[in-house]
Amino acid sequence: MIRVVLSFLFFLFFLPIVFSQDFTLSGKVVDALTNTPLEASTIYAESVRDSSLITYTISNQKGEFRLEGNTPLKEVKLFFTYNGYKSIEMDVELQESLDLGKVKLEEQAEELDEVHLVGHRIPIAIKKDTLEFNADSFKTRPDATVEDVLKKLPGVEVDSDGKIMVNGKEVDRVLVNGQVFFSNDPKVATKSLPKDIISKIQIVDSKTKREEFTGDDAEGENKTINLTIKKDKNKGYMGRASAGYGTDDRYQLSGLLNYFNDTQRVSFIGGANNINNSGFSYDEIYDMVGNSGARGSNLLNNFGNGITTSSNLGASYANAKKGKYKVDGNYFFAYSDSYNDQKTNRENILPDSRYFTENVSNFTGATNSNRGTVNLEFDIDPTLRVSVQPNLSANWSNSNNSNNTISKNEDGDLINSNERVSISDGHQRNFSNRVGLMKKLDTIGTILSFTFSNNNSENKSTSNLSSIREIYGDNASVEILDQLSEVDNRRDSYDLEASFRQPLSNKLFLNLGYQFSHDRRGDNREVMDYDDTTGGYNLFNEALSSDFNFTNQQQTPSIGIQSQGEKLNFRVSANYVFTDLTNTDYLRNSNFSNSYENLTFSSNINYSLGKNKRLSFRYNSRLNIPNVNQLQPVPNVNNPLNIVIGNPNLLPGINHNIRFNFNNYNWRERSGVYLYSGLNIQNDRVSAVTTTDEDFLRTTRFTNVNGNYNGYGGFGYSKQIKKDSVYTLRFNIRPSFSIDQRVSFTNGTELKGKSFSVFPYVSTTYNYKELLEIEPGYGISFNNTKYNLDRLDDIRYTSQNASLRVTSYWPKNLIWGNDLRYSYNGNVGPGFNKDALFWNMSLGLQVLKEKGTVKILAYDLLDQNINTRRTTGEDFIQDYQGTMLKRYFMASFSYKFDQFGGSKQRGRGRRF
Repeated sequence: MIRVVLSFLFFLFFLPIVFSQDFTLSGKVVDALTNTPLEASTIYAESVRDSSLITYTISNQKGEFRLEGNTPLKEVKLFFTYNGYKSIEMDVELQESLDLGKVKLEEQAEELDEVHLVGHRIPIAIKKDTLEFNADSFKTRPDATVEDVLKKLPGVEVDSDGKIMVNGKEVDRVLVNGQVFFSNDPKVATKSLPKDIISKIQIVDSKTKREEFTGDDAEGENKTINLTIKKDKNKGYMGRASAGYGTDDRYQLSGLLNYFNDTQRVSFIGGANNINNSGFSYDEIYDMVGNSGARGSNLLNNFGNGITTSSNLGASYANAKKGKYKVDGNYFFAYSDSYNDQKTNRENILPDSRYFTENVSNFTGATNSNRGTVNLEFDIDPTLRVSVQPNLSANWSNSNNSNNTISKNEDGDLINSNERVSISDGHQRNFSNRVGLMKKLDTIGTILSFTFSNNNSENKSTSNLSSIREIYGDNASVEILDQLSEVDNRRDSYDLEASFRQPLSNKLFLNLGYQFSHDRRGDNREVMDYDDTTGGYNLFNEALSSDFNFTNQQQTPSIGIQSQGEKLNFRVSANYVFTDLTNTDYLRNSNFSNSYENLTFSSNINYSLGKNKRLSFRYNSRLNIPNVNQLQPVPNVNNPLNIVIGNPNLLPGINHNIRFNFNNYNWRERSGVYLYSGLNIQNDRVSAVTTTDEDFLRTTRFTNVNGNYNGYGGFGYSKQIKKDSVYTLRFNIRPSFSIDQRVSFTNGTELKGKSFSVFPYVSTTYNYKELLEIEPGYGISFNNTKYNLDRLDDIRYTSQNASLRVTSYWPKNLIWGNDLRYSYNGNVGPGFNKDALFWNMSLGLQVLKEKGTVKILAYDLLDQNINTRRTTGEDFIQDYQGTMLKRYFMASFSYKFDQFGGSKQRGRGRRF
């Protein structure tokens, strides 16, 4: 029987390979007139019968190519393409090895953007600043989303949370036809849009509005993905809907509707669930799975921890006319309520001793919000662009938070305790706007721009605080608080920025700038103690009340040099910052003011070593202005165990940030490597100076200290191996490290904590004919923290994370998914779970001509989900454990529908 099974498996997996043949086509792509090598030409082979993609490659710096593949076909159609040149098409009889010699491409006098889109299905095109993939050239299952096809692209990685990386750089925006899709959160588009409506996937460096207008290279470190809709899918509508219900009354409802009409798009989204889900994912097997914490899209409105029940409803509109205008906007209503029970154990470090704090808290809260955003961009003429970006939000929230804290000495004796219950209702409103004007004064690069922005917010709340603080031992005492607080805080900030760019030569520019900012904060807090005599909150508590205005005004002239070369781009600038801080305390009739003058620098250097290689170096120094709580010399006794007093003589801190990156992706070998490192040095950092008395009551003040820094580094290597249409294998290696030093003072003694951590990580993905996908991964971290006190031992611990995702799409219409994650926290304290095996399983059946999916989901099948972590600070070591979503089972049904006008795609031909 075993032999029969093994024979069957051999037949199933290797039969397609037995009847296929390996082939290698090589040669050199050059300019027909000059014989100049054409680096990054695309060479690809298609089936003569149905035009399906067999394999592709990219020429190197010398124009040389080597196209390798495996196919049962005897003859293929071969294509050679290069941006700005006429494509060549030829029929080739396959041999084990065939040298085609020089392939000469003729320059195309006028580049027509639509030639590639209509004429041939080029799998990949490399332009100056754009990497373009043809979505149909990368085979996926029929019901795939954009996220699924992204996972197939060389150099692109998508993790289990939907975070997208392109050769080590994070994707921070995903656009649809060049415009925002609901939100700047990339996952909204990648998880909800189906792959079969996408024509091109374009990857570029993320640009600011100024860089888009001037055509300058991007200075940022992120990537933007633009999805272009197929012409025959760009008129009509597309929708998705799902509903599920499970044990413990777990549920999820979600829906999405898109209407496309060329450049115009109207979208609606809605959802409701109690499983910490953002509500917009339509993956046929792994959606409807909540996180252990309330994380995810910015469409999920919550307090950020525990278990959240949420609902949201949104609408989005976008339209554009090239050279005239670009308009997009969205509106969201969201409601959520959360609860979180957590405990923390903290070891507090003193120069000659230590003590321990245990805290147990229970939190419940609810919030609802209305948010609207509009982006308007108008090209008055080819030289003048005006943009307006208003944002408006209104939020209402209420919460109930109870805390029970006890402190013990090293012998385990109880020293103090504090029981607090806080009930709060609040209302927040915010309006911000940005108006920009950019003008080209000539054709050689002289540019003048103005930007005005404002941010006006108001935060009103009413809260009731009940607190009992007890001190034990020789100084035994009890302090009881019963207070009602009314808070009315306002913030109004205005910024005006002007810049002027003057060409010094064809590639060199002089930049002049001036920025004025005015930030005013008003804090009004009225605290009333309970009066037993009258039975009401009638006693004014001056110590806890406040009424002050804090103003931060800055003026920053700047000068810089910018170069835009073919290979070398750099920008260097110097900024002289004039800062004036003023504080007027009306309640205590005390005022203070500080003025600072600081010189800061920034630089950005990029060097291209070819189409695939790029070096970048960045340096910038940034002011860190102390906040009002750190400056105001008035005791803050909101926490009876820790009284905080500001220092009006603080200086602004200066952060020096240095970053280095190297990226190289070999499209020919489908392998890539990137290296990165960074160092952040903090001069005059505002640090806490803590004094702890014999009853472990703390008084915290602030001072400027040096010696704080943090650094990081690592590299990544990825390799993709593709065997015709039989299997694809991809693996990644991503080791990294971090180092930091934190300086503080406790009881008059300087305390330094140095930490060093190393994080090796490896993962791989194996896909067999879109029938089976296996994705294992493993990471381990080695952590070491050392303090400058001889009596303290080094803190060493190891954490491990292993994952395995297995998805089967066989037999047809049946999808079986398993997602296993193992975590181990090596040094959490007693009473905290160290390890857990987290297992989600899902079984889905596609029905109704594959438009519907019936699914059964098991979340946390082994009931081992944990939410624990360890952190270290300047003078403490802390373990945390919070509420997490536990095991449940859910049955669901999802349905997709669409209707598009225009001609439909026939088969898998090269023309649409």
